[in-house]
Amino acid sequence: MKLNRFIIAFLIGCNLNAQSFDKVKLDSLFSLIDSEKKGMGSISISKDGKEIYKNTIGYIDFDTKIKSGSNTKYRIGSITKTFTATLIMQLVEEKKLKLETLLSDFFPDVPNAHKITVEHLLRHRSGIYNLTEDKDFRTWMMIPQTRAQMLARVIKSKPQFEPDQDAKYSNTNYLLLSYILEDLEGKTYQEVLHSKIVVPCNLKNTYYGGKINPKKNEAYSYVMNSNWQIQSETDMTVPIGAGAIVASPRDLTIFYHNLFAGKLVSKRSLLAMTTIVGHYGMGLVQFPYDYKKSLGHSGGIDGFQSMTLYVPDEQLSISYLSNGVVLSLNEILVAALDIYFDREYELPKFSPALKLTAEELNPYLGTYKNQEFPFEITIKKEDAVLIVSAKDGPTFPVVSYEKDKFKSDQAGVKIQFLLKSNEMSLQLGGKKAIFKRE
Repeated sequence: MKLNRFIIAFLIGCNLNAQSFDKVKLDSLFSLIDSEKKGMGSISISKDGKEIYKNTIGYIDFDTKIKSGSNTKYRIGSITKTFTATLIMQLVEEKKLKLETLLSDFFPDVPNAHKITVEHLLRHRSGIYNLTEDKDFRTWMMIPQTRAQMLARVIKSKPQFEPDQDAKYSNTNYLLLSYILEDLEGKTYQEVLHSKIVVPCNLKNTYYGGKINPKKNEAYSYVMNSNWQIQSETDMTVPIGAGAIVASPRDLTIFYHNLFAGKLVSKRSLLAMTTIVGHYGMGLVQFPYDYKKSLGHSGGIDGFQSMTLYVPDEQLSISYLSNGVVLSLNEILVAALDIYFDREYELPKFSPALKLTAEELNPYLGTYKNQEFPFEITIKKEDAVLIVSAKDGPTFPVVSYEKDKFKSDQAGVKIQFLLKSNEMSLQLGGKKAIFKRE
């Protein structure tokens, strides 16, 4: 459910008719991703609320070879937060709640609750610890949790900073907003979501998730090792309004269109949601590119990754939901939009990974540090696979593509080992940094 922090560098600068895009080239992009086993998932692009492109690749159940389709449902992770923020703003408009309302009105035992407002929660400015970073998270994330159990963890956690003094992404903020929503409405989050968003927007494939069932066109999630390997399932009592919604990409473009068209909240509420303070709006973030403003949210839960964006100037919605990621969503969406806007773009060429033995990986192992970065990176191995582990950050495998060079398409990272100087060069997006081995 962590927010994907990798910058999306969209290169949109044209005012073309939305119906004139190169559909054949866009189809070729996804056919290539499919044939090279670089991802599985579904995409939907809508203009003025009308779907103008859709595609789907891969399987909802790889073992039984059940293929995905345009109505396949995926766990959308933190895109759920856009729904939750919308529901909270509806309560504000109904005068059941204020943005200035203190958390202590509901949960006084949470540290700093008397200083934390609803707006702080919405904008990730509360300072409350992110429970998904708990060292024991994976031991209880698959087990049904009660509200009392979840609150007990929140209450015993130490604040990361004083309210409104900083901004740091925390799923706990939206977990607490979910509980506030349920208390004020006297209903479950699932019931409120259905009555206030699903029904008004006529969403056919959006609901609060449960145990995944491929017979209901719900996708399992996977990671690529030698082949697609199924992932465990987070129990949805854990994330609730921080990441428990299941949807199709088409439904998400409909939801975003209705939100930005003023059909779910007022213009005043939408302005508050889209106003960015310290990198965060309310249930929305801004993705910068050359000429146009794009707002949306990304999501990740288990092996699922997702992203939905809205370009207000174009009234364009794009949603890509994946249940198997190798090539990063960032790269796929940039490519899709380059093709859509007729930018210069060549389809990627995938070269086979070099095969190294476990012994040949030994020269790269160790802990690397950079004084400009607040984390250290440990390079380790598991059998004949090189593993990158960032302190307080992600852990992921990399593959060799040239001598002393490794990459992860999924993480969007390239690494070059400079063995003579005992250094490592790491490239993420357009940024490069040198790390020294201890």
